[in-house]
Amino acid sequence: MTSWTRYDDVHARLEKAWHRGDLLRAWRWPDDRFPWRLPLKKPSARALGEHFEAARNWVRHWQAIEARGEVTLEWKTVNHRQLGRNRFPVAVLIDSPERALRLTRHWRDAQTFDRLCDAILSALPELEDWLKKQPLTALARADDWPRLLSVLHWLRDHPRPGCYLRQLNLSGVHTKFIERHRGLLTELLDLVLPESAIDTTATGAGAAGFERRFGFLTKPAQLRLRILDPTHRIAGLDDLQIPVADFNHLSMAIETVYIVENEITALSFPSSPSAIVIFGQGYSVGPLLAGADWLADKQLVYWGDIDTHGFVILDRLRRYWPQARSLLMDRATLMAHPELWGHEPRPSHRDLPKLTPPEQSLYQDLRENRYGENIRLEQEHLPLSLIE
Repeated sequence: MTSWTRYDDVHARLEKAWHRGDLLRAWRWPDDRFPWRLPLKKPSARALGEHFEAARNWVRHWQAIEARGEVTLEWKTVNHRQLGRNRFPVAVLIDSPERALRLTRHWRDAQTFDRLCDAILSALPELEDWLKKQPLTALARADDWPRLLSVLHWLRDHPRPGCYLRQLNLSGVHTKFIERHRGLLTELLDLVLPESAIDTTATGAGAAGFERRFGFLTKPAQLRLRILDPTHRIAGLDDLQIPVADFNHLSMAIETVYIVENEITALSFPSSPSAIVIFGQGYSVGPLLAGADWLADKQLVYWGDIDTHGFVILDRLRRYWPQARSLLMDRATLMAHPELWGHEPRPSHRDLPKLTPPEQSLYQDLRENRYGENIRLEQEHLPLSLIE
């Protein structure tokens, strides 16, 4: 009995159609969906004989709803061997999108959507297909569309502007507004701008990806270094943080570049003749240093954690700088300090072709858990006396 369709079931089906965007699409762009016939699951002949009173109440339930004018029903007369002729509702008929919207109490939302479409399409008719696909997204941002359109128009008139987002001077539009709507703006700008104004290789949901994709200036990547030889200090300074582009043009008269991960390790790094230490770059260190041609004849020494990701970073560094060698990332160092071992949360299982045979052997042992599960020896746990 409980499986017979009731009005709440029909209403739930209409709500699903609303949340799929079907009702807004049918309202704005009429199709052949309406009139919409929604079949009802009614009592079977057996149920009618066994639960006649419940079946009669079910019919009364629908009669009352039809009497209130909420829906139109399709009726069918059924001949029952024992109970004779009885009329049953077999389907709900929704004659129009307006009717469905009123039943779901989204009629005012549909009117708002209508006004939005008029405003958006009068300004940017190329967004019609997007509106058809994303009607609820458009409606949810109803209050934001004046500012969204302002950004879209400005970038269409000023493709790849070469300025920082902060420099946009649009009424009511600030950097945080663009940051909050980056995903939506990316979708819309991809439709509004010419191909020549979009760097399709720049992806990702972050600010840098958005800025590169549409030609804004990005925050310069920074590199921090310490000068380990007092005779090479720059204006008396030995601890510097500078844009990567400036580092690429330093051309320092040094011989060795140490690369470490841990900040305190770098700050404690002992003095070394004709050397600097770079720190804190992780996976990005190789690409960041790729433009520093003056490093071609330098010794590059990488000291990272003895774990799978430490070797991944070393492998990536050697793609750009094949001469890079590792420091204290060997089996002897690992086996000499078992009391300092920890556990790597998410080990890597990549193939690393740039490792030397001894490094490759240790990497495989770590990857295959030959010394224990996900073993790691973090750089900062080792005494600095090993470096000295």
